[in-house]
Amino acid sequence: MSFRDLRNFTEMMRALGYPRLISMENFRSPNFTLVAEILIWLIKRYEPHIDIPTDVDTESDRIFFIKAVAQFMATKAHIKLNTKHLYQADGYAVKEMLKITSVLYNAMKTKQMAMEDVVEEDKKFKFDLSSRISDLKAARQLASEITSKGASLYDLLGKEAELREMRTAAIARPLEINETEKALRAAIKDTLESVEKTKEMLSNVVSDETSLDAKIEKKKQDLERHQKRLQTLQSVRPAFMDEYEKIEEELQKQYEIFVEKFRNLSFLESQLDEYHRLEQERFEEAENTLKIMQHKLKEEERDLMKSSLKDSDSDLDVPEDEGSDSDLEEARPFKPRPTRNSLMAGRGARFIGNMQGDDSDETDDSEIDADEDDQEGEEESRDLEDNSLEVPLSKSNRPTRGGVKPRLLEESDDDF
Repeated sequence: MSFRDLRNFTEMMRALGYPRLISMENFRSPNFTLVAEILIWLIKRYEPHIDIPTDVDTESDRIFFIKAVAQFMATKAHIKLNTKHLYQADGYAVKEMLKITSVLYNAMKTKQMAMEDVVEEDKKFKFDLSSRISDLKAARQLASEITSKGASLYDLLGKEAELREMRTAAIARPLEINETEKALRAAIKDTLESVEKTKEMLSNVVSDETSLDAKIEKKKQDLERHQKRLQTLQSVRPAFMDEYEKIEEELQKQYEIFVEKFRNLSFLESQLDEYHRLEQERFEEAENTLKIMQHKLKEEERDLMKSSLKDSDSDLDVPEDEGSDSDLEEARPFKPRPTRNSLMAGRGARFIGNMQGDDSDETDDSEIDADEDDQEGEEESRDLEDNSLEVPLSKSNRPTRGGVKPRLLEESDDDF
C-alpha cells in the first residue's frame, strides 16, 4: 500500500458520492466492516439490481461474501480481484478496491466530458454556424479517404490467399544455427558489459560510503569538541562579571529614579497645563462678562438719551394759541426807566445823575445809562427765554398778550 493509492481512493470515493467520509487512517489496521460496506456500495453503483449476501458476522460468511464479489466483478466488469488482499481488509484491500473505483470514476468522467462536449456543440450549432463550414469540408475529405482506404484494403484482402502460403512457408523454414549463435553471443556480450558497469557502480558506491562515513566521524568529533568547549565556557566565570553585575544594579537603581522623576515631571506638567487652562477660562469668562456689562451700559445710555430727547421734544412743543417767544417779547410793555433802574439797583447796578432834569449833559448821561439798562434787560429776557426751555412754565406764570406784570419780572430776576 502506498500513500498515493490511499489518497486517490479517498478522492475517487468522494467524487463518486460515497455518503460516508473515508479517512486515510481507517486502513492502518484491518477494518472488514468498512471494506464490506464499500464493496456493497460499489457493486450497487455498478449494478443496482444485483443480489449479494451482506452477512459478514462469521468467518464463513466473510469468505462467501468475498468470493461472490470477486466472481461478480470478474464476470460483469472483467476485473480480476485478489480475494486474499480483500479479506485482509487493510491497505492491500484498498489496492483491489481501487480497480473498481477507477473504472467507475473514469466512466463518470467520460460521461461528464461527453455531456460538456454535447453542450458545447449545441452552443456552437446554435450560435456559431459559420465555424461548422470548415468541419463539413474536413468530413468530406475524411469520407473520400475512407473510401480510398477501403478499396485498397479490399485489394489486399484479395491477395491474402497467396500471402498466407508465403507466410506459412517462412514460418516453417528452420532457422540457421550460425545466425542464432551470433545473436546469442551479442546478447551475452551486452549483458556482461552491463554487469561490469553495475559492478563498477557498486564499487563506487562502496568508496563513496567509506568517504561519507569518514566525513560523518569527523563532524561528530568536531561536535563533541565544540560541546566540551561550550561546557568549559559556561563553567568558567569571567573576570569582569562582578563589575558587570554591580554596574547592572546601579543602572537598575538609576532607571527607577529616572522613572520616578519622569512620572513626577509629567504629573506637574499636566497640572501646569490644567492651571493654564483654568486661567484662560477665567480670563475669557471675565472678558465676556465685561463685554456684556459694556453692552448693557451702552443700551441703558441709549435708552436714557432716547427718553431725554423725547422729554425735550415734548417741552419744545408749545401750543400756538398761548403765544410764542417772539410774541412774548412783543407783548412785553415798555417800562418806565426809574422803575427799571430801581429794579436793577437791587442787583447792585449803579446810576449816575441827579434828580434835576435841566442840565442837558446829565440828561445825555442818563439816556446812555438807560440804553445800557435796555441792553441788560434784553439780555435778561434772553436768559429768561433760555430758562423757559429747560423748565416748563405753568399756565398761571405764562405771560399774556395784554402785558407783563412787574411782579412776574421780579420773580424772574430772583430766579437768576
